Amino acid sequence: MDMTTSALSGAVEPRFSIKMPRKSQMRKTKHAARNGIAINSSRNAQRHYERYLALARAEALKGDRIAAENYFQHAEHYLRSMRENGAAAPLGGRS
Repeated sequence: MDMTTSALSGAVEPRFSIKMPRKSQMRKTKHAARNGIAINSSRNAQRHYERYLALARAEALKGDRIAAENYFQHAEHYLRSMRENGAAAPLGGRS
């Protein structure tokens, strides 16, 4: 923050230099958010869903029901994310 002296009153007034993003930069950000991020987030959700489902099934086969339930809950979170984003959620569930 720079300080300048007012010519009329002699008082010191703060002078702020805040840089605002340009409109073209804002447009690019909004455009990218509409086109790319939703697709990537649904792909990531699908990948995480499958990963946690596989981990849950492996724990269930080992006989660790607590760990399996934990992983199933993680998988369910990503299943809900996919449905919320409108992605085609895989059918089927626990085996």
